[in-house]
Amino acid sequence: MRILGLDIGDKTIGVAISDPLGLTAQGVTTIKRIGKAKDIEELRKIISQYEVDTIVSGLPKNMNGTIGPQGEKVLKFCEEIKNNFDIPLIMWDERLTTVAAHKAMLEADLSRAKRKKIVDKIAATYILQGYLDSIAK
Repeated sequence: MRILGLDIGDKTIGVAISDPLGLTAQGVTTIKRIGKAKDIEELRKIISQYEVDTIVSGLPKNMNGTIGPQGEKVLKFCEEIKNNFDIPLIMWDERLTTVAAHKAMLEADLSRAKRKKIVDKIAATYILQGYLDSIAK
């Protein structure tokens, strides 16, 4: 069982994958968004390589729980994913995951340039780990 975690943004998609037992999440890559077709093709390669059977996408919500413009964009792209892959896709509340990723990188004393390159991958890892922890209970 491999679960793919996604942090979908306007410019990049952070990608994380679970271990085969579905216990831990590891950051894999950050996809630079070029266009829907290219984004889907990059996801197809990763899904095939890791034999993914479930996808978890972060859903950005406002602090009051409503879905704003960024959440709408993510939902729209997730529809594209559903149309291209016959794999269950779960939406996961991602509030504060990017904040947590930035905090962890600051504590690790990473430079601003390094943080910018990996923040989406780390956020995807937080999203996926949150989901994995919820199903382990």
